[in-house]
Amino acid sequence: MLYLIIMDLIRKIEKNGVSSMSKLKNNSLFLLYTVILGAFVGLIVWSFLRVMNLGIEFLWKTVPSRLDFPLYTLCVCTVGGVLTGLWKRKFGDYPEELSAVMGTVKKTGRYPYHNVFSTLGSALFPLLLGASVGPEAGLTGVIAGLCSWVGDKLKAFRRELEELTAIGLSATLGTIFRSPMFGFMEPLESDSDTVLPKTSKIVLYFAAILSSFGVFILLNRLFGISVGTESMEIEKQSLEAYLFALPLTLTGIAAGYLFFAFKKLCSALKERFEKYIILRAACGGLMLGLAGTFLPLTMFSGEHQIAEVMDKMKAIGAVTLLAIAVVKLLLTNICIESGLKGGHFFPVIFCGVSIGCAMSLLLGVNAVFCAAIVTTALVGHTLKKPLATVLLLMIIFPPRLIPVMLFAAAAARFIPTPKKLFSE
Repeated sequence: MLYLIIMDLIRKIEKNGVSSMSKLKNNSLFLLYTVILGAFVGLIVWSFLRVMNLGIEFLWKTVPSRLDFPLYTLCVCTVGGVLTGLWKRKFGDYPEELSAVMGTVKKTGRYPYHNVFSTLGSALFPLLLGASVGPEAGLTGVIAGLCSWVGDKLKAFRRELEELTAIGLSATLGTIFRSPMFGFMEPLESDSDTVLPKTSKIVLYFAAILSSFGVFILLNRLFGISVGTESMEIEKQSLEAYLFALPLTLTGIAAGYLFFAFKKLCSALKERFEKYIILRAACGGLMLGLAGTFLPLTMFSGEHQIAEVMDKMKAIGAVTLLAIAVVKLLLTNICIESGLKGGHFFPVIFCGVSIGCAMSLLLGVNAVFCAAIVTTALVGHTLKKPLATVLLLMIIFPPRLIPVMLFAAAAARFIPTPKKLFSE
């Protein structure tokens, strides 16, 4: 009897040992796949931005330098809008906004990948035209689709398909914004359920994000792409300067209200002309061309123009800086709703910097200090994720401003957006 009990115990130990080894092997293999996935994400992001920068260089610097035509901007944007409309009528109204992509992944655990290549074209064309949007919307849709495709092919990890897709999205965000911690924190501030244990999730997220970011940096050093954002420096501020933190925060939140008001207006116009895809895109291109003709800084994502605004703010003037910010907040929504789609992060950051510089001129307070608080409040109000907001903006603003930026982001998070007037 004792012999039978001992033999049964040995069999159970051996069985559990084999199961543990199998589980460890499966987890190690999944970790390897996330590292490889991150590397491909870095390659895709770098390639996309490289093509985008080359196209912009040719279309907006090489050609205009050889062609003396005052209406060049207006014509290129309008014709480009028509061509974009034709493309969307054939392939669909893509790319979706980042929130829509992440919402689909959260709801269904996957993202469709049958239109990956057409989505790439839809994401690239508005950026080449100088639309006031960023690249994150198109790239996250493409990466999410590719992650779902990989998950379908790897039968062993079909249960982790949602996690695999979410990891790919985090790696994409961390690489696009050159902020690995933002890529990690942004989804964690969402109420998403996870399949993997918390510790394993953290390891996998960081493995993919660092792999993606590492490949991006390596390719950038080997071949180079233009990185528009540079970290700003600031000296220690007096206590009197911090007295302006509250009014500057409220200014950023007010700009956030304005952004949502423009969004609601443009969404209403889109619904009214939903069927007229080409007309909407053409009108979006026309408005972009008009704005770009009179206020060139309202074009493009704004990432590369931040340094220009900081350097030339006195020459530009406070009134013009405010006008640029307001027009760009409107223009970003016009582009997105008319069909010249993309992300709003970089344009909103640029608008925050512009308003901050204007407030600096009006109040006589340090420009970096003002820009940091206004931008944090504006981005925080649109994103509603304080930690992710601060981690995102640390690529621009100095670490010594983190406490006051956290204050601005928290205030922007907890001061509600009036639903009736400014609802999304």
